[in-house]
Amino acid sequence: MYNDRTDLVTIDELCEILMVGKNTAYNLLKTGAIKSFKINRVWKIPRISVDEYIKKQVI
Repeated sequence: MYNDRTDLVTIDELCEILMVGKNTAYNLLKTGAIKSFKINRVWKIPRISVDEYIKKQVI
């Protein structure tokens, strides 16, 4: 799969990429609009999931 840590983004990076606030970012993750997972309390967001979400929104 992926070996580089940059393949995962943080909530702050997600907010920056999408230019949205934290509430919106958390909502996108909780609803499954952006595929992600949690380990304990920390969201793990694959960069490819963010790219796929953006592509879906453009079409």
